[in-house]
Formats: sequence, structure tokens, C-alpha cells
Amino acid sequence: MRRSIWPKILLPVVCVIILLMIFWNWDWFIPVVDAQASAALGRKVTMQHLHVSLGRRVTVQAIGLTIDNPQGFPADEPKLATLARFAVTVDVVEYVSHQQLVIPLIELDQPVVNARQLPAGETNFALKSSGGSGNPPQLGNLVIHDGRASVIMPSEKSDFDITIETRDAPADTKLFEGGEIVVDAHGTYAGAPVTGRFIGGALLSLRANAAPYPVDLHLQNGTTLASLVGTIDDPRHFAGAHLKLSFSGQDMANLYQLTGVPIPSTPPFSLTGHLNYSGGTFRFDDLSGRVGSSDLEGSIAEAPGTPRRTVVANLTSHRVDLTDLAGFLGATPGKTTTPGQDSATKAKVEQANAKPNLLPHTPINLPKIDIADVDLHYHGEHIINQDVPFDDLTVHLVISNGRITVDPLNFSVGTGTIASKFDLDPKGGELHTKASIDFHKLQLSRLMAATHGFAGDGTVGGSADLTGTGNSMATILGHGNGHATLFLQHGADVSALLVDLAGLQMGDAVLSALGIPAKTNIDCMVSDFKLTDGQMDTRTFLLATKEANILGSGTVNLNDEKINLQLSTQATHISIGSFSTPVNIGGTLKNPSVLPAPGPLAVRAGAAIGLGILFPPLALIPTIRLGLGDKNACENAITAIHERH
Repeated sequence: MRRSIWPKILLPVVCVIILLMIFWNWDWFIPVVDAQASAALGRKVTMQHLHVSLGRRVTVQAIGLTIDNPQGFPADEPKLATLARFAVTVDVVEYVSHQQLVIPLIELDQPVVNARQLPAGETNFALKSSGGSGNPPQLGNLVIHDGRASVIMPSEKSDFDITIETRDAPADTKLFEGGEIVVDAHGTYAGAPVTGRFIGGALLSLRANAAPYPVDLHLQNGTTLASLVGTIDDPRHFAGAHLKLSFSGQDMANLYQLTGVPIPSTPPFSLTGHLNYSGGTFRFDDLSGRVGSSDLEGSIAEAPGTPRRTVVANLTSHRVDLTDLAGFLGATPGKTTTPGQDSATKAKVEQANAKPNLLPHTPINLPKIDIADVDLHYHGEHIINQDVPFDDLTVHLVISNGRITVDPLNFSVGTGTIASKFDLDPKGGELHTKASIDFHKLQLSRLMAATHGFAGDGTVGGSADLTGTGNSMATILGHGNGHATLFLQHGADVSALLVDLAGLQMGDAVLSALGIPAKTNIDCMVSDFKLTDGQMDTRTFLLATKEANILGSGTVNLNDEKINLQLSTQATHISIGSFSTPVNIGGTLKNPSVLPAPGPLAVRAGAAIGLGILFPPLALIPTIRLGLGDKNACENAITAIHERH
């Protein structure tokens, strides 16, 4: 009786198993898989078919896979992604034995990605974070056939297409074991044409004893070229990088779009170095190359962070052209003779040179400044400009929470120094600026060397301070307040000072009008100016020689950059300068002019000067001592004039 029951029980079970084997369809599980994937990605995921191949390694294939845009995205926008086939192979034995998820192979057929950003800033590609923990999966080879992507981001002025394909490794290479992945891009990025190619290993992650991961990237964005070539021991953590990074282009400010680091405008550049990563910091070491006519070397380190990244740089130039640094002041850097300029850059420099104003009006981009905290040390060992008297340059620039401090900003002039410091504090969309400058025992021969043909010696000292508010150098100075005091003792001849130094008009006529011999030595010069809301007023100007004292008065308006100064001669004895004519210094800061005053104006100007500066203030003497030393000719000249009156 018992034997007759088992066939009745087993037969239906066997039949069910056979029927399941014949008619089993993995598509029955599609609703469950779609729901799980949709929940994980935060948007609807659907597939047409699901296939599973069982064994030691299980392969799961999704056919006709579609990933929708997030809810609320316009219906007329293309879906985020579609794939003709998506296949994943999982090593089940490895997972059971070691609880380690190993995925030897991922295959994608005809993947198409459409990354979109709406005008208001919303995107369809910001996926939910899984927040998973535990050991990350070990990934093997990636195979992509006919992959494409389209990226449109209005905020970045970007619209470009990408093609992605994997292929067998070249026969003559040992680096691309397991094949290589090739990514080509073309279109527009940051408002400029972009083309690029990346070649890397198709092996997605590497074990400790595997070969280094190869990287070969070449990119052109507008006029900027970038390349990154080498290997990475551990691409998951960017550890053990052996990469050569090269940049070149017309302006380093354009690197902001590629690096996220704000850089002032520069002339054409070409830089090469080694890129490394450790402790959460990217380092650009052994940097060397040229920026304009200047060489540059050193290191730059960047650490991503919140709310802003940190950049630390130590840079040196053995020979520096100061015009290459004009971008730090908001001016157009370089000259028309700067090497490497294309026609557009040269035209930009020519246009800047043609402008009537000297002070730069380019607004300082405060939002960009607040993107990164910067600590920059820079030293220019030798300044090569023939028309400036400086020997070298030392700068320490710090940007912290958008506040800029420069301390020091020092120039060497012979055995003397021009020492300055600046503080620019952003408030209300403007920079509240404080600056102080000290001129200490400067050699006149070095200051005058820029005139090419000046002979003489002497010592210059003085100081200046400034407070101002604005969003450009022109507006800060144009509404600034402060003072400037400058002294000179035992200089060379007046003709060199008035003619050679400034390239003035009618040099001989100017000297004749002042009643000064063509060659007469300067014993002392004292100048003291007060700056009030952008207007610099002469409080004291004295140029003392053995024959006469030249007195000056007037204003320099830093708002419209106009000059209105007058010079007149006061004879030290009756035979010199008795019938001298005042001289007008006019024009603009960029194009000054010096001419003898016309008749009626000469009378008025001479009277004004005589009444305004007959008694140079004795209060300047302590300051003069600080700039020139205890025993100096300027103190003697001021005392003598005071005693005569």
C-alpha cells in the first residue's frame, strides 16, 4: 500500500519541475527588479527582458533598459539613459567563501546617456547616494560597445557629446592588460570649443599585485591645452600616481574652468610638472615653464574641502617681467612683444595700451575669490624690465574667507627697499582696502637707471598709506584717502630729473623758464601729498639746488587721472631766477605734459605757489630722518628756508 503512494506523490512534483524548466521565464521577476532599481536610483527604471545564467559565475542580463528623468523634469527632455543590453557577471563561489562581492565582467551595449541641466539649475544626473557600507565590490573588465553621451549645462556654458568604446589592448603594450577604454569628446565647454581624448585601462579596479593603471588624456578647451600621461598604482584611491601634467595656453585665468582654482589673467603660458595625490591633497610638484617673458618653477598643492578648497603655492622666477604680473592688479598682462601671443591676445594688449587711463578698471571677481583659501609665496630673483628700477620681488599673498592680505610685497632697489603690505576685506560687494608703503634708503642711481643715460647718485626715502573702497584698483584709488611723502638728498642734475626721467616736452624750455642752469646738482627734494576722496593735494614740494629752490603746488585727481601741478623758482641769491616763469605739469597719469605757463596764467600760478609754499613744515623733519638718516641735506634745506622767512 505504501509503495503505491510514492509514485502518486513524486510524479506531480517531477512534472512541475519539468514544466518549470521548460516554461521558466526570468521576466516574471522584472517588476521586483524594476522596483528595487527605481528605489535605489530615485527615478523610474524599466527593462524589457531579464535573463539569468546560473553556475559558478552567475550572469544577469537586462535587455532594453531605460532610466527616466526625476519627477518634475520636463516631459520633452530625453530620458537620462537607455541601454540595449546591460550584463553583469558575479562570482558566487567567491562571495560564499569570503563574503566578497567580485564582479569579473560588466558589459554595456549601445548605452546612451543624456545629462541635462535646466536653466534654474536642476539636473537629471544627481543620483541618490546608496549610503552602503562594508567592503566595496572588486570590479574586473568593462566592455562597452557604441557608447554615447550628451551633456548640456547652461550654467557652465557647456554643450558637448562623448563617445565611449572599449577595445583590445595594443599588441606592443604591457600597460593595457585586459583592454583599453577610449573616450572622445567634442562640443563646447565654458563657452569655448572643446575636444579631448582619454585612453585608460578597461580594468576597473586593480589588485595589489596587478600592473599600474594607465592614463593618457589630451584635452583642448578654447586656447588651453592640457595633457595627463602616466600610471596610477591604485585608481580607486588615486594612490601611487606617476603622472606628468602639462598645461599651455593664452591665459591661465582660463584654467579656472578645468581646475576650479581662480587665477588672475596672465600672458601666454606653458607649464609642466608631476601630479601626485596623498592625504587628501593633490600636488603639482616640480613645476617648471614660462608665463609670458618670465620663467616659473615651484609647487602647488590643492586640497578639496568645505566650504572652500585650500591652495598652497611656493613659486619662484629667476627672471621676471613685471608686465606679466599686471593681471593681479586687474590690468591686461604682457606686452605686444610677449612671446607666444596669438592674434587675439596681441590685439587685446594693443587695445589696453590704447586706452587713455592708466589705472585698471577691471572689477575684481569676489565670488571667485571666495571659492578657495590661498597661501602663495612668490619670489622674483631678477626683474628684467629695462624701464623699471627694481632688482627683485618678494610676495606673500593669503586669501582667507575671501579676504586678501599681501604682506609683504617688497621690492629691492640697490641697497634699499620698497616695503609694502595690503589688506583687502570684502564687505557689501566691495573691497575695503588698507595699504602702507615704506621707501627706505633707495639708491637714486637705480631709480634713474630706467631713463637710460642718467648719471648721478643720492638717497630716497619716504612713506605712503591708503584707505579706499571699491571693486577695482581704479575705484579704490579714485575714492581713496591717505598720504604720500617722499624725500631725496644729494641727487644728480635737475636737467636729468625734469627731462630724462619723465620724457617731458620742451625740456630746455622748461629749464629756461624756471631760470635754472642746464646742469645743476640737486641737494634735496621734499614732497608731501594728501589724498582725500581720490584727489591728491600738494602740501609741500621743494626741490633745493645751490642756485635756487623749486617750489610746487597743485593736485592729481586719481578719479579722472588728470594732473594739475605748477612749479616755480625761488632764487637763493638775486642773480638766479629773478624773472623765472612758472611751469605747468598737466595731462593725465598715462600721458603727462610739462610746459612753461602762459603770461597771465604764469602770474597767477606764481603767486599761488609763492603764497602756498614759502614755509615748508618743520614737522616733516622727523619723518625725513626715518627715510634718509639723521644727517641729511633735506633737513638742512627746510631749516634754512624757514630761517630766511
